[in-house]
Amino acid sequence: MQAPPEKLGSFYLGAEYDLSAGQRLDAPVNYDARDLTTHAICVGMTGSGKTGLCLGLLEEAAIDKVPTILIDPKGDITNLLLQFPELRPEDFAPWVNADDARRKGKTVDEFAAATADMWRNGLADWGQGSERIKMLQDSADFTIYTPGSDAGLPVSIMGSLAAPGLDFATNAEAVRERISGTVAALLGLVGINADPVRSREAILLSNIFEHFWSQNKSLDLATLILSIQNPPVRQLGVFDVDTFFPEKDRFVLAMDFNNLLASPSFQNWLMGDPLDIDRMMYTADGQPRHSIFYIAHLSDSERMFFVTLLLENLLTWMRRQAGTTSLRALLYFDEIFGYFPPTAEPPSKRPLLTLLKQARAFGLGCVLVTQNPVDLDYKGLTNAGTWFIGKLQAERDKARVLDGLKGAIAQAGGKSGADYDSIISKLGNRVFLLHNVHSDGPIVFQTRWAMSYLRGPLTRPQVKQLMDSRKQAAPPPAPAVSAPPPAAAAAAAAATAAPPSPPAAATGPATPAGFSAIAPTLDSSVPQVYLPAEVQERAAVRQLSQDAGTQIEVERVQFVYEPAIIGSGEVRFVDRSRNLNEQIDKLLLAPAPEDLPRFEWDRAERLKLTARDLLSRPEQADPDQGPFFAPIPPGLNNSRELKSLEKKLSDWLYYNSKQTITVHKELGLFQHPEESERDFRIRLRQAAREARDAEVDKLERTYEPKIKRLEDKLRKEERELAEGEAEYSARQQEQWVGIGESVLGFFMGRRSTRAVSSAMSKRRMANRAYEDIEESKAAIAEMQKDIAELETELKEASEEITSKWENALENLTTEEITPRRTDVNVRLVALAWVPSWLITINDGHRSRTDAVPAYSVPA
Repeated sequence: MQAPPEKLGSFYLGAEYDLSAGQRLDAPVNYDARDLTTHAICVGMTGSGKTGLCLGLLEEAAIDKVPTILIDPKGDITNLLLQFPELRPEDFAPWVNADDARRKGKTVDEFAAATADMWRNGLADWGQGSERIKMLQDSADFTIYTPGSDAGLPVSIMGSLAAPGLDFATNAEAVRERISGTVAALLGLVGINADPVRSREAILLSNIFEHFWSQNKSLDLATLILSIQNPPVRQLGVFDVDTFFPEKDRFVLAMDFNNLLASPSFQNWLMGDPLDIDRMMYTADGQPRHSIFYIAHLSDSERMFFVTLLLENLLTWMRRQAGTTSLRALLYFDEIFGYFPPTAEPPSKRPLLTLLKQARAFGLGCVLVTQNPVDLDYKGLTNAGTWFIGKLQAERDKARVLDGLKGAIAQAGGKSGADYDSIISKLGNRVFLLHNVHSDGPIVFQTRWAMSYLRGPLTRPQVKQLMDSRKQAAPPPAPAVSAPPPAAAAAAAAATAAPPSPPAAATGPATPAGFSAIAPTLDSSVPQVYLPAEVQERAAVRQLSQDAGTQIEVERVQFVYEPAIIGSGEVRFVDRSRNLNEQIDKLLLAPAPEDLPRFEWDRAERLKLTARDLLSRPEQADPDQGPFFAPIPPGLNNSRELKSLEKKLSDWLYYNSKQTITVHKELGLFQHPEESERDFRIRLRQAAREARDAEVDKLERTYEPKIKRLEDKLRKEERELAEGEAEYSARQQEQWVGIGESVLGFFMGRRSTRAVSSAMSKRRMANRAYEDIEESKAAIAEMQKDIAELETELKEASEEITSKWENALENLTTEEITPRRTDVNVRLVALAWVPSWLITINDGHRSRTDAVPAYSVPA
């Protein structure tokens, strides 16, 4: 069979199947990706081919560059990473089942070679090959996450306790829904099955979360434990907190969470990538991701805990997106049994139901899969527009699925005209019934061959083997270190040249050379600020140890401040043609000059801080560490001299501020000044998908009435042909009857000119009927030709549109925007005190003092 042409937005799932003949038809089944925004259900028993169908759908989504979150309770979906473009036996060998090889009387290598041949032949039978597997590999980033384990990439749950970033005043209901789900998941983890309305544990935790999240403050487990003991709210309902939940009982709850936090096995939940849906959807350079969350190794309570947190985070991410009718992303849940029951209310059910009801408006599609069709909430599943139904094991399974399918059809306003009961009873392996509310009727089809190797569920060691190459063994990121400021460098040099000092504890705090324990006295009119110390002592020492590449002995650590010039200003970039009005705040730091009149802002570096981060007084260190202050150069203790630098800063910002924006003229989109290239590419790709879908819809609306008119005329002509053939058949019968009567009259001696005339008349009518038939056939052939030509035109035009928008990211240009003089505003020019750590170390050869900036150094 020949595969259909590659067309983005169209998923190649298989080919139509004739149940009565038991054979595949040469008619590919292409599924419109946008139909997944109304969600899909896939039901089938073990061995029905359900995994192959779903992996095929996920492969198509990856080729279409649709990011996907995948929940894998059994380990089947990890097969999505077993992609071997070369189809070599040595690629399959590490993954084939040794027991299967032994049962077939083959070595592992022989079995791998046979598997490679089978996969190559299977793909070729469906018009696929190595090129398509390579395209799949290049289209998306495939990653396996293992919460609570380091077999794959670990996931930190701490991000799930962070404030959702939604304005509480306008999104109170959504925030409270997330609080409810998060609290239920947390309590389930410590063995408490809590009712959100009746349980005092759930009520207390919900109020704690609301107290912090309503102020956009994040939580961690340590803060949560302390807040249970000393709640930030003093009244719950009409009772004070001690009456509602006595302190002794709160201590028991706090201990439950503390035991969890103290458990060594729980530490894997606190390490790894944060549970950030945006990061799980796209890589740092904007490539779509398929993030598989492998949870087969977790206990039931841990699974429920993680799935609930993941779904709640997905809901929050969804609500931040703009509305769209195109498919933006997918949630794939490989087995929803236990997470979406008909009567019980586990923590996972509410967010799943909310997604089924609301996700369509944001372009988020849900694909829910199960082999246990009995214990599901089919009332909730009536929101699903697509049903994939495979072979079922028991009559009760079929009855439940039929009830759910009829409910979905009724919900969509359709009529159940097909005999679904009979169709489902005849389904075999890899043969599925597809019901789509967006199509005219049901389709029976056979699934195509999966490009990924269907190895079966992977174990944790196999996941580790698969993901080891993806893990980076780099040490934790160290604080950035730049060249030390001048005074600190001088002090370091002086200390290095001098012999090692005795321990500070023996002689009291030692003042470093060139510094003083007392800050210089400045004129009250001179503005001065202090940069916050963001690099702590331990981090500074660790950095020096890493730089030395060997074990070091720390002899003394001191905290010092040095003077510098800081300037704060804002620059506005305006482009009315693009409705662009963006303000950039700049905080610049320059070394303190010896000659202030000759000072230039060209020497300044831009800080990552904002003016709000600056402090009005020095930070305190241990008494024997400082702080110590360097002297200020002449001229800095003069407000008038500092004031003159404001004009220089305004000029510098005006002449040196340019905003280069990346523009896609056809889409009318541009990269905002503070928008990362990654986020811009993601936004651009989604806009291109929407433009593609809109153009294809417009094209189809143009051709649809033309094709429909021809099809109506064709049906009418076919009816006339049928009537003409019936009339011709009747005329022929009359003609033969007339001839028979004439012959009979001749032999009986009854000659009649009237009989001869009647026979000739019937012959003429028969001939006329025959001519009408031939005209109808010619007209039908012409109309079929016209319809085929229109359909070909539509297909070619649609493919041209798809190709155009597929390469949308290449049609980018850059433009520069400069500010007007009135768009520059200087807010502050002041004396800045810059913090550093002076660290005296012994590297085994000699003592030396190094300076490590304690502020956030620009990259």
